[in-house]
Amino acid sequence: MIQFTVFGTAKPAGSKRAFRLKNSNRVVLTDANKNSKPWKAEVAQVAGRHVNGSGLLRDPLDVHFVFYVARPKGHFTSRGGLSAKGQRESFPAKRPDVLKLARGVEDALTGVLYADDSQIVIERLEKRWGEPERVEITITEATEPPPLFYVQPADRLLS
Repeated sequence: MIQFTVFGTAKPAGSKRAFRLKNSNRVVLTDANKNSKPWKAEVAQVAGRHVNGSGLLRDPLDVHFVFYVARPKGHFTSRGGLSAKGQRESFPAKRPDVLKLARGVEDALTGVLYADDSQIVIERLEKRWGEPERVEITITEATEPPPLFYVQPADRLLS
């Protein structure tokens, strides 16, 4: 198991954009969010300290990312407690979405901890309020598929 924390404000990795360079047949692939580059570099640097020269993971992986984002100032009273609005909002259900945050971390870990993010076969994502802002990452080898839950259609239920 590899477990570590990267401190900082997580940046989403949006869609990719490809374009052909003028006077060339070269195609360049860029991330739609240019601000994600320093965040990805920080994630890769912290992850690199946990490799310990063991090489890239090549097995199917089970990953768990927990993103902590700071509450807005409007969630607090002048005394520092949670305001009514802050109490109502239990989760940071706001942009960026957790999938795009995870995509940025997945991209940063590719070639550092694992060969390719296609090795991720089980992924759990969470976005919570918390300070300092950070992402907590846990990566384990996927050993067994999780149990599948099947809900039988109501018209086929036995009485």
